[in-house]
Amino acid sequence: MVNTCANPECRKILRYLRDGVVYLFSNQQTSDAKAKTLQPTEHFWLCGSCAERWILKPDTESRVRLVQKSLRKNSVPVTETNTALPYAM
Repeated sequence: MVNTCANPECRKILRYLRDGVVYLFSNQQTSDAKAKTLQPTEHFWLCGSCAERWILKPDTESRVRLVQKSLRKNSVPVTETNTALPYAM
């Protein structure tokens, strides 16, 4: 269950879904669209202030990266050390 902001430097407590953005990522990548809907998923939430500056993107190692919105065209992680959030399997 999601209860805090996914930004490791924020960690604001989730009180209302209207304050921010909820992301849903599949734990397993499949090419079959029907099977993909049956795969386990993980929810992440960015609070309103973090969602103004950041987005979450999946990477190839079953992790989620916090990416600055101004850099999202290049999909560059902000840092490699503190923004990789593992999926719960």
